[in-house]
Amino acid sequence: MGDSGKFGQEIHEITIFSKAISNPARLAILKYLAQAKNCISGDISDYIPLSRTTVSQHLKVLRDSGLIKGEIDGPRINYCINGKRVEEYLKLTEEFFSGVRAAGVECKDCSD
Repeated sequence: MGDSGKFGQEIHEITIFSKAISNPARLAILKYLAQAKNCISGDISDYIPLSRTTVSQHLKVLRDSGLIKGEIDGPRINYCINGKRVEEYLKLTEEFFSGVRAAGVECKDCSD
């Protein structure tokens, strides 16, 4: 049984999202794609200050998480934000943390 079976599908999905956004380069790629407001064709490493190989590895994590889409167009790949998946992740995360926030438990023995 994998971790998603132990902890539930929602937590598994939040973990995938958290991993995808846990790196500054991946956040920079997401920001770049969002600011472009359309699909980007070609080498994103022209715009992100990392090697082509490193950018490619980060794009794979983002694609695997579903945050971006990549479609092959001849020798190029067109990348764009997957807005629907972004919304799904944000909703899951908000629902999870609203329950945590609502607990309102304060530990008297803990210090900030």
